[in-house]
Amino acid sequence: MFRLIQVMVLLGFAGMAQAQGMQVAFGGVEQDSSLPVEVTADKLDVDQNDGTAIFTGNVLIGQGQMRLSAPWVLVVYLEDRSGIERLRAKGGVTLVSGEDAAEAQQADYNVQTGMIEMAGDVLLVQGATALTADKMFVDTVAGTARMNGRVKTVLQPEAKQ
Repeated sequence: MFRLIQVMVLLGFAGMAQAQGMQVAFGGVEQDSSLPVEVTADKLDVDQNDGTAIFTGNVLIGQGQMRLSAPWVLVVYLEDRSGIERLRAKGGVTLVSGEDAAEAQQADYNVQTGMIEMAGDVLLVQGATALTADKMFVDTVAGTARMNGRVKTVLQPEAKQ
């Protein structure tokens, strides 16, 4: 569904065609992990014993400017049930923050620290540039991401005028 995004990704990566790790910007604005998290889905199963909830079917999660969608998401609540500790999404995940978009097979978001780990055929998109890797670690507070594991992008030469 979102594979057509492959025609775009993050800022110009001058001189980097393939690498084992790369630091990049992510998201147009600093994300505030203290903002409320809104979740919508087709189905919800709650386990009061272990403090978890599983959302399935067209799951959409929003927090500030950030949106995450997936077919399956596990929500783990803090021990005192006062908030969310982390979210784990799988089955094809799309993350959008500002003008940036990323896809992966799965994602794990620590709401308390603002760190997101995406894994499995990661695709990061901004403008007309695309970047792929095995894993991506996003720091939503700093607005940065680190790509690891066979990082690849295609650099287009400037058009002569």
